[in-house]
Amino acid sequence: MLAPIFVSHGSPTLLFDDVPARDFLRVLGPSLPRPKAILVVSAHWETNIPALNAVAVNETIHDFGGFPQILFDQRYPAPGDPALAERIAGLIAGAGFPVGIDTARGLDHGAWVPLKLMYPANDIPVLQLSVQTHLGPAHHLRLGEALRPLTDEGVLILASGSFTHDLRSVSWRGPNEAPDWVTEFADWMTAALAEGRVDDLVNYRRLAPHAARNHPTEEHILPLFVALGAGGLDARTLHQSLTFSVLRMDAYAFAA
Repeated sequence: MLAPIFVSHGSPTLLFDDVPARDFLRVLGPSLPRPKAILVVSAHWETNIPALNAVAVNETIHDFGGFPQILFDQRYPAPGDPALAERIAGLIAGAGFPVGIDTARGLDHGAWVPLKLMYPANDIPVLQLSVQTHLGPAHHLRLGEALRPLTDEGVLILASGSFTHDLRSVSWRGPNEAPDWVTEFADWMTAALAEGRVDDLVNYRRLAPHAARNHPTEEHILPLFVALGAGGLDARTLHQSLTFSVLRMDAYAFAA
């Protein structure tokens, strides 16, 4: 089984920031069995129904603004795999979900930033799966369960979001010290994952301290539920760190 992984992708500048999360991602890829393909569930592709991209070669989407030109110069032209996209669409449809195929979309920065650190040769086929923010955690947990057969087929499910994501409170400069409301939320999530409290996690919005402040909108935490559904209850902490005072960059692997 190739365990699904959740990573926090942080700012697009993660490629160049001298921070622990960047160094972690650089060693993560080589530490894993080489996948035959990678399915990225990115917080930055939101659709009404689950959608997969099916292209021969992925274009690089620069879905941000106000950053240095060097970021807009980045490319990650990984091959796609339209046949695998159809296979995954079949799994999703078989679980009772509507599903769409996008034959034009490439990779947004939620996909190519971590991939460029993990697999810089861009020689592994990559597909993306969208999130449905309006449908919440339970939907994404079931979506992940539909993808579980992929874990035995050499496909790495890479869920890319952020463990905390209040961009209004980001401190680009100054001491990198987490306020209590970030630490208390992250500690609650960490404990719930370690203890396999799936129902509590699904209801984190109501149960976790400062949930709405850490995630004013839910798209960046939802990929975690896909990884949890695909992998199972055994959550193994891969990395914990902080950037810009409020962005927890935690990563997890999930296994049955």
